[in-house]
Amino acid sequence: MYYVNSILLGCPQKHIARLQRVQNALARAVVQPQSRALPLSSSSHLLKQLHWLPIDWRIRFKLSTLTFKALHTGRPKYLTDLLHLHKPTRSMRSLYTQMLTVPRHNLSFGSRAFRISVPKNWNTLPLEVRQSNSLPTFRNCLKTFCFRSAYPSS
Repeated sequence: MYYVNSILLGCPQKHIARLQRVQNALARAVVQPQSRALPLSSSSHLLKQLHWLPIDWRIRFKLSTLTFKALHTGRPKYLTDLLHLHKPTRSMRSLYTQMLTVPRHNLSFGSRAFRISVPKNWNTLPLEVRQSNSLPTFRNCLKTFCFRSAYPSS
C-alpha cells in the first residue's frame, strides 16, 4: 500500500498542511509530558528533536524506498513494470546515473500517478543515494538527505 503515497506527492499543499498539523500535535503530545517545565517549542523544532521528517519529506522517503526495492528486487512486479531506467540514445555520462524515464502525461492529476510521480521523485535524489548497494545503506543515506533538506539549518 506504500504506492498510495504517490497520490500524496503532488497533492495541494492545503491537504498536506492538514496532515502536518496532526503530526505536529502528536510531536507535542510525545515531547511535552516529558518536559512540562520547558516553554512550548515550535513544531519544526520538536520534529527535528524527535528526528521525524515532515509529512512532505516522509512521503518522498517512503516512495523512494519503495522505488529502490522495486528496482533492486523486481518486486512487486506490477510496480516494477511501471518503472524504466533512462537509456540515452547516445553514449553519455547519464547512462550511469540510474535515472528513470518520466512518461509523458497531459492532465495535472495524471502527474500524481505512480508511474509519473515516482520517477520524478527518484530523479531528484543525489547520485550517491541512488547508487546505494543495499536497502539499509540506501535508507540511511536517504534519511540523511531528507533530514538535511527538511531542516537546512542543522
